[in-house]
Amino acid sequence: MSDNTEINYGPLAGLIGVWSGNKGTDLAPEPDGTETNEYYETITFTEAGDVSNAEEQVISAVHYMQKVQRISNDKVIHQETGYWMWEQDSNRVMHSLTIPRGMAVLAGGSFKEQENITFDVQASIDSKDWQLIQSPFMREKAKLQQYVQQVILEKNSLSYRQTMVLDIYGRVFDHTDQNTLQRR
Repeated sequence: MSDNTEINYGPLAGLIGVWSGNKGTDLAPEPDGTETNEYYETITFTEAGDVSNAEEQVISAVHYMQKVQRISNDKVIHQETGYWMWEQDSNRVMHSLTIPRGMAVLAGGSFKEQENITFDVQASIDSKDWQLIQSPFMREKAKLQQYVQQVILEKNSLSYRQTMVLDIYGRVFDHTDQNTLQRR
C-alpha cells in the first residue's frame, strides 16, 4: 500500500472518519421464527492507501472496523472488519469483509453520485466474480447464499441496508440489518 498523502479516494473519501448510530434494526433467524434486535454501533473508516496490481490496475482502499451492540443489554452481536475499494479505471467499487463466524465476502458493484453517494454491491455463492467464503460448519448450518448491500452517504450521515440470504434451520431466510449513523 502507498504512503502517499495525495491519494485519490474518489467516492470513498467521504467515508473516512468515525460514525455512530443508535437506530439499528437486525432481523435475525431463530429456530422457531424470527428475532428482531435494536442495536447501536460504531464504524471507523481509515485511509489505507492505494495499490497497483500487475502494474495495470489501481485500487484505492479504505479500511474499516464495525462493532454492533444490542440496545437492550449492550451485548456485542456483530463485529466486522474489511475494506471498501475503488478501482479508478473501471469506476467499480468493491467491499471485502470478514466476520468472526468463519465467513468472508468479496462483493462488487457500482456507485452513483448525485445529491448523495450511493454504493450498491453484491456477492453470491454462484457468482464467478463476487464470492462468499465460509467454514464447513457455516456451510452446513447457516449457509450464506447471497449478500446485498446499499450504503448511502450524505455529508455527515451514512445509512445502509444489507441482506444476507441464509439457508438456516431448514429454510431460506433474509437476514437484514439497517441503520443510520452520524459522523462524530
